[in-house]
Amino acid sequence: MKKILTSLVSLAAIATIASADFSRVEMGGGLWQNTPTGSLDYTESTSSANGNYTSSEKSNDSAYAWLLIKHPIPILPNLRLEYTTLKDEGKASGKFEDFEIQNIANGSIDMTQYDAVLYYNILDNTAWTTLDIGLDVKFIDTDFKASGNIDIDGAGFVETSYTVSQTIALPMAYARVRVEIPATNIGLEVDGKYVSYDGSTVSDFRAKIDYTLAFVPVVQPAIEIGYRVQKFDLTYNDDQTTMKLDFSGMYAGLMLRF
Repeated sequence: MKKILTSLVSLAAIATIASADFSRVEMGGGLWQNTPTGSLDYTESTSSANGNYTSSEKSNDSAYAWLLIKHPIPILPNLRLEYTTLKDEGKASGKFEDFEIQNIANGSIDMTQYDAVLYYNILDNTAWTTLDIGLDVKFIDTDFKASGNIDIDGAGFVETSYTVSQTIALPMAYARVRVEIPATNIGLEVDGKYVSYDGSTVSDFRAKIDYTLAFVPVVQPAIEIGYRVQKFDLTYNDDQTTMKLDFSGMYAGLMLRF
């Protein structure tokens, strides 16, 4: 997390120095308090493997960070980078490949997301309204872990664990609408990402309010508070794994505008 924030700060500093090339730079980060719900199922057609994971629906604090760069060249898209971590804990049962759980075991899912959004500024604070439309490429690093007892070569059941990792890249439609309230430093904003293909659907929606502290002439700090919902209905790993997880909750963070 420190390395990512350091990189964001460095990029923002470079953009500020090259002020002739960029119209605006914004960056921010904070915590998202979300409650996961859902499950993960593993099936293997060539064997009797059939495993299940169910979320414990325990609230978690997830870190997020973002960087927005807007330049004055109309033909080229602007750039928004995002980073989000997600974690869920629950119960696992059944069989995952050669790993067979006796009764019920502990399980967990870790998801790290990297978003690269290329967007065009359709409205730029026109009548206090901003509209962005573009394409997001979301990279998801997923780690699923389960622990339980398995029989090793007939020697008896021993405690062991199972881990599988998967990286998924998703192109998603992106849209953002922002409204500045006249005569105030308050902004209202909603944005969303969505894709549906081959029986899988992923969505990521946010709504927030922010307040800019305009007493600093060059760098304007701000605070943001909002609500975010992510839904994953994904089939991957050669159609062996189906993940249906939702994450929703309030988030809050700090922003900087250059």
